[in-house]
Amino acid sequence: MKGILDWFFAPQWTAFGRQISAAGMVALAAWVTAGVFLSAALRSERMRRLLTRLGIEKNHVALVTVTFSLIALVACVLAGVEAAGVPIAWASKIPGMGLSVLVLFRLLLLLALVFWLSSSAKRFLFARFLSGSGLDRALQYTIAQIAGYLILIIGAAIALQNAGIDLSALAIFAGALGVGLGFGLQDIARNFVSGIIILVERPIRIGDRVEVDKVAGQVSEIRARSTTVLTNDNIAMIVPNAKFIQDTVTNWSHGDARVRFRIPVGVAYGSDLEKVRALLIEVAREHPQALADPAPTVFFDGFGESALNFELGVWCAEMSDRPRRFRSDLNFAIERKLREGGIEIPFPQREVRIRSAPPASPAPGEPPAHA
Repeated sequence: MKGILDWFFAPQWTAFGRQISAAGMVALAAWVTAGVFLSAALRSERMRRLLTRLGIEKNHVALVTVTFSLIALVACVLAGVEAAGVPIAWASKIPGMGLSVLVLFRLLLLLALVFWLSSSAKRFLFARFLSGSGLDRALQYTIAQIAGYLILIIGAAIALQNAGIDLSALAIFAGALGVGLGFGLQDIARNFVSGIIILVERPIRIGDRVEVDKVAGQVSEIRARSTTVLTNDNIAMIVPNAKFIQDTVTNWSHGDARVRFRIPVGVAYGSDLEKVRALLIEVAREHPQALADPAPTVFFDGFGESALNFELGVWCAEMSDRPRRFRSDLNFAIERKLREGGIEIPFPQREVRIRSAPPASPAPGEPPAHA
Protein backbone atom coordinates (compact mmCIF):
# COMPACT_ATOMS: atom_id res chain seq x y z
CA MET A 1 0.00 0.00 0.00
CA LYS A 2 2.83 2.35 0.88
CA GLY A 3 4.41 1.69 -2.49
CA ILE A 4 1.22 2.66 -4.29
CA LEU A 5 0.93 5.89 -2.29
CA ASP A 6 4.56 6.73 -2.96
CA TRP A 7 4.00 6.21 -6.69
CA PHE A 8 0.74 8.20 -6.55
CA PHE A 9 2.43 11.27 -5.07
CA ALA A 10 5.82 10.87 -6.76
CA PRO A 11 6.58 12.97 -9.89
CA GLN A 12 5.80 11.03 -13.03
CA TRP A 13 5.58 13.59 -15.85
CA THR A 14 7.14 16.90 -16.80
CA ALA A 15 5.09 19.91 -18.03
CA PHE A 16 6.27 23.50 -18.39
CA GLY A 17 9.46 22.52 -16.57
CA ARG A 18 7.52 21.20 -13.56
CA GLN A 19 7.25 17.67 -12.23
CA ILE A 20 3.66 16.41 -12.06
CA SER A 21 2.42 13.42 -10.09
CA ALA A 22 -0.61 11.21 -10.53
CA ALA A 23 -2.18 12.99 -7.54
CA GLY A 24 -1.72 16.29 -9.37
CA MET A 25 -3.45 14.90 -12.47
CA VAL A 26 -6.35 13.70 -10.32
CA ALA A 27 -6.58 17.16 -8.73
CA LEU A 28 -6.58 18.76 -12.19
CA ALA A 29 -9.34 16.43 -13.39
CA ALA A 30 -11.36 17.15 -10.25
CA TRP A 31 -11.06 20.92 -10.70
CA VAL A 32 -11.93 20.75 -14.40
CA THR A 33 -14.96 18.54 -13.63
CA ALA A 34 -16.08 20.95 -10.93
CA GLY A 35 -15.65 23.85 -13.36
CA VAL A 36 -17.76 22.13 -16.01
CA PHE A 37 -20.60 21.43 -13.56
CA LEU A 38 -20.40 24.92 -12.04
CA SER A 39 -20.42 26.50 -15.50
CA ALA A 40 -23.48 24.46 -16.48
CA ALA A 41 -25.24 25.43 -13.25
CA LEU A 42 -24.60 29.12 -13.90
CA ARG A 43 -26.13 28.77 -17.38
CA SER A 44 -29.17 26.81 -16.18
CA GLU A 45 -32.77 27.94 -16.43
CA ARG A 46 -32.97 28.20 -12.65
CA MET A 47 -30.09 30.71 -12.60
CA ARG A 48 -31.78 32.72 -15.38
CA ARG A 49 -35.00 32.91 -13.37
CA LEU A 50 -33.03 33.96 -10.26
CA LEU A 51 -31.27 36.75 -12.14
CA THR A 52 -34.58 37.88 -13.61
CA ARG A 53 -36.08 38.11 -10.12
CA LEU A 54 -33.04 40.15 -9.04
CA GLY A 55 -34.00 42.79 -11.60
CA ILE A 56 -31.72 42.05 -14.55
CA GLU A 57 -33.40 42.50 -17.93
CA LYS A 58 -34.00 39.40 -20.03
CA ASN A 59 -31.66 40.50 -22.80
CA HIS A 60 -28.87 41.01 -20.21
CA VAL A 61 -29.48 37.75 -18.36
CA ALA A 62 -27.89 35.63 -21.09
CA LEU A 63 -24.82 37.91 -21.17
CA VAL A 64 -24.39 37.78 -17.39
CA THR A 65 -24.82 34.00 -17.15
CA VAL A 66 -22.37 33.33 -20.00
CA THR A 67 -19.84 35.70 -18.40
CA PHE A 68 -20.14 34.08 -14.97
CA SER A 69 -19.99 30.56 -16.39
CA LEU A 70 -16.89 31.39 -18.44
CA ILE A 71 -15.18 32.96 -15.42
CA ALA A 72 -16.02 29.92 -13.29
CA LEU A 73 -14.73 27.46 -15.91
CA VAL A 74 -11.47 29.32 -16.54
CA ALA A 75 -10.87 29.86 -12.81
CA CYS A 76 -11.40 26.17 -12.04
CA VAL A 77 -9.09 25.09 -14.89
CA LEU A 78 -6.36 27.45 -13.69
CA ALA A 79 -6.83 26.30 -10.07
CA GLY A 80 -6.57 22.70 -11.28
CA VAL A 81 -3.35 23.46 -13.18
CA GLU A 82 -1.90 25.03 -10.03
CA ALA A 83 -3.06 22.06 -7.92
CA ALA A 84 -1.31 19.76 -10.40
CA GLY A 85 1.99 21.44 -9.58
CA VAL A 86 2.28 24.15 -12.22
CA PRO A 87 2.12 27.53 -10.43
CA ILE A 88 -0.08 30.21 -11.96
CA ALA A 89 1.16 33.78 -11.88
CA TRP A 90 -2.19 35.27 -10.91
CA ALA A 91 -0.71 38.76 -10.51
CA SER A 92 1.43 38.68 -13.67
CA LYS A 93 0.17 40.44 -16.76
CA ILE A 94 -1.09 38.39 -19.66
CA PRO A 95 1.13 38.97 -22.74
CA GLY A 96 -0.55 41.26 -25.25
CA MET A 97 -3.28 42.40 -22.82
CA GLY A 98 -1.48 44.26 -20.05
CA LEU A 99 -3.88 42.76 -17.51
CA SER A 100 -3.31 40.04 -14.97
CA VAL A 101 -5.68 37.12 -14.56
CA LEU A 102 -7.04 38.51 -11.29
CA VAL A 103 -7.59 41.97 -12.79
CA LEU A 104 -9.32 40.44 -15.82
CA PHE A 105 -11.67 38.44 -13.60
CA ARG A 106 -12.39 41.55 -11.54
CA LEU A 107 -13.11 43.57 -14.69
CA LEU A 108 -15.60 40.97 -15.95
CA LEU A 109 -17.34 40.84 -12.57
CA LEU A 110 -17.54 44.64 -12.43
CA LEU A 111 -19.02 44.81 -15.92
CA ALA A 112 -21.62 42.19 -14.94
CA LEU A 113 -22.41 44.31 -11.87
CA VAL A 114 -22.80 47.40 -14.09
CA PHE A 115 -25.33 45.58 -16.28
CA TRP A 116 -27.25 44.57 -13.16
CA LEU A 117 -27.23 48.13 -11.80
CA SER A 118 -28.41 49.51 -15.14
CA SER A 119 -31.31 47.05 -15.38
CA SER A 120 -32.31 47.49 -11.74
CA ALA A 121 -32.18 51.28 -11.99
CA LYS A 122 -34.44 51.31 -15.06
CA ARG A 123 -36.92 48.97 -13.42
CA PHE A 124 -36.91 50.92 -10.14
CA LEU A 125 -37.37 54.30 -11.83
CA PHE A 126 -40.15 53.12 -14.13
CA ALA A 127 -42.07 50.86 -11.74
CA ARG A 128 -41.70 52.72 -8.44
CA PHE A 129 -39.99 56.09 -8.32
CA LEU A 130 -41.72 57.71 -11.32
CA SER A 131 -45.00 55.78 -11.15
CA GLY A 132 -46.52 58.26 -8.70
CA SER A 133 -44.98 61.39 -10.22
CA GLY A 134 -47.96 62.21 -12.42
CA LEU A 135 -45.80 62.26 -15.56
CA ASP A 136 -46.98 60.66 -18.76
CA ARG A 137 -46.30 56.91 -18.77
CA ALA A 138 -44.30 57.12 -21.97
CA LEU A 139 -42.20 59.97 -20.53
CA GLN A 140 -41.52 57.84 -17.45
CA TYR A 141 -40.28 55.06 -19.72
CA THR A 142 -38.06 57.50 -21.63
CA ILE A 143 -36.46 58.86 -18.45
CA ALA A 144 -35.85 55.34 -17.14
CA GLN A 145 -34.26 54.20 -20.42
CA ILE A 146 -31.94 57.22 -20.65
CA ALA A 147 -30.94 56.81 -16.99
CA GLY A 148 -30.13 53.15 -17.62
CA TYR A 149 -27.92 54.04 -20.60
CA LEU A 150 -26.07 56.68 -18.55
CA ILE A 151 -25.45 54.21 -15.72
CA LEU A 152 -24.19 51.66 -18.23
CA ILE A 153 -21.76 54.09 -19.88
CA ILE A 154 -20.47 55.63 -16.64
CA GLY A 155 -20.24 52.25 -14.90
CA ALA A 156 -18.30 50.72 -17.80
CA ALA A 157 -15.85 53.66 -17.73
CA ILE A 158 -15.34 53.25 -13.96
CA ALA A 159 -14.82 49.49 -14.34
CA LEU A 160 -12.20 50.02 -17.05
CA GLN A 161 -10.36 52.62 -14.97
CA ASN A 162 -10.47 50.32 -11.94
CA ALA A 163 -8.80 47.63 -14.05
CA GLY A 164 -5.96 50.04 -14.80
CA ILE A 165 -6.97 50.81 -18.39
CA ASP A 166 -6.24 54.41 -19.32
CA LEU A 167 -9.33 55.71 -21.10
CA SER A 168 -7.30 58.40 -22.82
CA ALA A 169 -5.46 55.60 -24.60
CA LEU A 170 -8.77 54.63 -26.17
CA ALA A 171 -8.75 57.76 -28.34
CA ILE A 172 -7.02 55.90 -31.18
CA PHE A 173 -9.52 53.05 -30.81
CA ALA A 174 -12.38 55.57 -30.87
CA GLY A 175 -11.03 57.02 -34.10
CA ALA A 176 -10.81 53.58 -35.66
CA LEU A 177 -14.30 52.85 -34.40
CA GLY A 178 -15.52 56.05 -36.04
CA VAL A 179 -14.13 54.88 -39.37
CA GLY A 180 -15.84 51.54 -38.84
CA LEU A 181 -19.11 53.27 -38.06
CA GLY A 182 -18.78 55.22 -41.28
CA PHE A 183 -18.56 52.00 -43.29
CA GLY A 184 -19.65 48.67 -41.86
CA LEU A 185 -21.50 49.87 -38.75
CA GLN A 186 -23.39 52.82 -40.20
CA ASP A 187 -26.74 51.01 -40.00
CA ILE A 188 -26.22 50.20 -36.33
CA ALA A 189 -25.16 53.78 -35.59
CA ARG A 190 -28.16 55.18 -37.51
CA ASN A 191 -30.58 52.92 -35.64
CA PHE A 192 -29.00 53.81 -32.28
CA VAL A 193 -29.27 57.57 -32.95
CA SER A 194 -32.83 57.05 -34.18
CA GLY A 195 -33.63 55.25 -30.93
CA ILE A 196 -32.38 58.23 -28.92
CA ILE A 197 -34.50 60.58 -31.06
CA ILE A 198 -37.57 58.40 -30.53
CA LEU A 199 -37.05 58.41 -26.75
CA VAL A 200 -36.58 62.19 -26.67
CA GLU A 201 -39.18 63.39 -29.22
CA ARG A 202 -41.62 60.49 -28.55
CA PRO A 203 -43.29 60.25 -31.98
CA ILE A 204 -44.27 56.76 -30.83
CA ARG A 205 -44.81 55.51 -27.29
CA ILE A 206 -45.33 52.24 -25.50
CA GLY A 207 -48.88 51.08 -26.20
CA ASP A 208 -49.36 53.10 -29.41
CA ARG A 209 -50.98 51.47 -32.41
CA VAL A 210 -48.67 52.08 -35.38
CA GLU A 211 -48.23 51.11 -39.01
CA VAL A 212 -44.79 51.31 -40.61
CA ASP A 213 -43.14 49.45 -43.49
CA LYS A 214 -46.14 47.07 -43.90
CA VAL A 215 -46.05 46.24 -40.17
CA ALA A 216 -49.12 47.07 -38.07
CA GLY A 217 -49.46 46.47 -34.36
CA GLN A 218 -48.97 47.80 -30.85
CA VAL A 219 -45.61 49.11 -29.64
CA SER A 220 -44.52 46.89 -26.76
CA GLU A 221 -40.87 47.88 -26.31
CA ILE A 222 -38.49 50.61 -27.48
CA ARG A 223 -34.81 49.74 -27.28
CA ALA A 224 -31.59 51.43 -28.37
CA ARG A 225 -31.43 49.76 -31.79
CA SER A 226 -34.93 48.48 -32.53
CA THR A 227 -38.58 48.67 -31.52
CA THR A 228 -40.81 45.67 -30.90
CA VAL A 229 -44.28 45.85 -32.46
CA LEU A 230 -46.79 43.19 -31.40
CA THR A 231 -49.31 42.41 -34.14
CA ASN A 232 -52.90 41.29 -33.61
CA ASP A 233 -51.73 37.76 -34.43
CA ASN A 234 -49.47 37.93 -31.32
CA ILE A 235 -46.34 38.03 -33.49
CA ALA A 236 -43.50 40.24 -32.27
CA MET A 237 -42.05 42.21 -35.20
CA ILE A 238 -38.60 43.74 -34.61
CA VAL A 239 -38.47 47.03 -36.54
CA PRO A 240 -35.19 49.03 -36.83
CA ASN A 241 -35.56 52.43 -35.20
CA ALA A 242 -34.45 54.21 -38.39
CA LYS A 243 -37.74 53.13 -40.02
CA PHE A 244 -39.67 55.34 -37.58
CA ILE A 245 -37.50 58.35 -38.43
CA GLN A 246 -37.09 57.99 -42.20
CA ASP A 247 -40.39 56.41 -43.30
CA THR A 248 -43.94 57.66 -42.98
CA VAL A 249 -45.46 56.27 -39.77
CA THR A 250 -49.17 55.97 -39.10
CA ASN A 251 -49.76 56.37 -35.37
CA TRP A 252 -53.39 55.66 -34.51
CA SER A 253 -52.93 56.62 -30.87
CA HIS A 254 -50.89 59.83 -31.19
CA GLY A 255 -52.52 62.79 -29.43
CA ASP A 256 -56.24 62.00 -29.52
CA ALA A 257 -57.39 58.39 -29.15
CA ARG A 258 -60.51 59.04 -31.26
CA VAL A 259 -60.25 57.73 -34.82
CA ARG A 260 -62.75 57.96 -37.66
CA PHE A 261 -63.36 54.82 -39.71
CA ARG A 262 -64.65 55.22 -43.27
CA ILE A 263 -66.84 52.36 -44.53
CA PRO A 264 -67.71 52.43 -48.27
CA VAL A 265 -71.20 51.20 -49.22
CA GLY A 266 -72.83 50.83 -52.63
CA VAL A 267 -76.61 50.62 -53.24
CA ALA A 268 -78.61 50.01 -56.39
CA TYR A 269 -79.89 52.83 -58.61
CA GLY A 270 -83.47 53.71 -57.74
CA SER A 271 -82.98 53.17 -53.98
CA ASP A 272 -84.50 55.59 -51.45
CA LEU A 273 -81.42 57.67 -50.60
CA GLU A 274 -82.84 59.18 -47.42
CA LYS A 275 -83.71 55.71 -46.19
CA VAL A 276 -80.19 54.54 -46.98
CA ARG A 277 -78.79 57.45 -44.95
CA ALA A 278 -81.07 56.66 -42.01
CA LEU A 279 -80.19 52.94 -42.03
CA LEU A 280 -76.44 53.62 -42.10
CA ILE A 281 -76.71 56.11 -39.22
CA GLU A 282 -78.75 53.53 -37.30
CA VAL A 283 -76.03 50.91 -37.80
CA ALA A 284 -73.38 53.27 -36.40
CA ARG A 285 -75.48 54.24 -33.37
CA GLU A 286 -76.22 50.61 -32.51
CA HIS A 287 -72.56 49.56 -32.34
CA PRO A 288 -71.37 49.67 -28.69
CA GLN A 289 -67.87 50.99 -29.55
CA ALA A 290 -69.05 53.78 -31.88
CA LEU A 291 -68.97 57.28 -30.37
CA ALA A 292 -72.05 59.48 -30.21
CA ASP A 293 -69.83 62.57 -30.16
CA PRO A 294 -68.57 63.18 -32.79
CA ALA A 295 -71.73 61.87 -34.38
CA PRO A 296 -71.60 59.38 -37.28
CA THR A 297 -72.00 60.86 -40.73
CA VAL A 298 -72.99 59.59 -44.18
CA PHE A 299 -71.49 60.98 -47.39
CA PHE A 300 -72.91 60.50 -50.88
CA ASP A 301 -69.69 60.02 -52.84
CA GLY A 302 -71.12 59.88 -56.35
CA PHE A 303 -72.60 57.86 -59.16
CA GLY A 304 -70.74 54.68 -59.96
CA GLU A 305 -71.06 52.42 -62.97
CA SER A 306 -73.24 49.92 -61.13
CA ALA A 307 -74.11 51.57 -57.82
CA LEU A 308 -74.72 54.76 -55.90
CA ASN A 309 -71.62 55.13 -53.72
CA PHE A 310 -71.95 56.13 -50.06
CA GLU A 311 -69.45 56.34 -47.23
CA LEU A 312 -70.26 55.86 -43.55
CA GLY A 313 -67.98 57.75 -41.16
CA VAL A 314 -67.88 56.35 -37.61
CA TRP A 315 -65.77 57.64 -34.72
CA CYS A 316 -64.29 55.24 -32.20
CA ALA A 317 -61.82 55.55 -29.30
CA GLU A 318 -61.42 51.90 -28.32
CA MET A 319 -61.00 49.87 -31.51
CA SER A 320 -57.78 51.34 -32.92
CA ASP A 321 -55.97 48.22 -31.75
CA ARG A 322 -58.45 46.04 -33.66
CA PRO A 323 -59.47 48.09 -36.73
CA ARG A 324 -60.14 45.06 -38.90
CA ARG A 325 -62.59 43.63 -36.35
CA PHE A 326 -64.42 46.96 -36.09
CA ARG A 327 -64.77 47.27 -39.87
CA SER A 328 -65.95 43.67 -40.12
CA ASP A 329 -68.62 44.19 -37.45
CA LEU A 330 -69.89 47.29 -39.22
CA ASN A 331 -69.97 45.54 -42.61
CA PHE A 332 -71.99 42.64 -41.17
CA ALA A 333 -74.43 45.07 -39.56
CA ILE A 334 -74.76 47.19 -42.75
CA GLU A 335 -75.53 44.17 -44.92
CA ARG A 336 -78.17 42.94 -42.47
CA LYS A 337 -79.75 46.36 -42.02
CA LEU A 338 -79.98 47.10 -45.77
CA ARG A 339 -81.39 43.65 -46.51
CA GLU A 340 -84.05 44.09 -43.81
CA GLY A 341 -84.86 47.56 -45.19
CA GLY A 342 -85.31 46.28 -48.73
CA ILE A 343 -82.28 48.13 -50.10
CA GLU A 344 -80.44 46.23 -52.81
CA ILE A 345 -76.65 46.01 -52.78
CA PRO A 346 -75.74 45.69 -56.46
CA PHE A 347 -72.86 43.92 -58.14
CA PRO A 348 -71.10 44.90 -61.37
CA GLN A 349 -73.10 43.84 -64.42
CA ARG A 350 -73.18 44.57 -68.12
CA GLU A 351 -76.06 44.66 -70.60
CA VAL A 352 -75.45 43.36 -74.13
CA ARG A 353 -77.91 44.56 -76.81
CA ILE A 354 -77.89 42.89 -80.26
CA ARG A 355 -79.22 45.15 -82.95
CA SER A 356 -80.69 43.66 -86.20
CA ALA A 357 -77.87 42.87 -88.61
CA PRO A 358 -78.02 43.86 -92.34
CA PRO A 359 -78.82 41.03 -94.81
CA ALA A 360 -75.86 38.96 -95.84
CA SER A 361 -74.43 39.56 -99.34
CA PRO A 362 -75.05 36.70 -101.79
CA ALA A 363 -72.18 34.48 -102.70
CA PRO A 364 -70.73 34.79 -106.21
CA GLY A 365 -72.95 33.03 -108.73
CA GLU A 366 -76.02 32.95 -106.46
CA PRO A 367 -79.14 34.99 -107.15
CA PRO A 368 -79.92 37.74 -104.62
CA ALA A 369 -82.27 36.86 -101.84
CA HIS A 370 -85.86 38.16 -102.15
CA ALA A 371 -87.88 39.46 -99.21
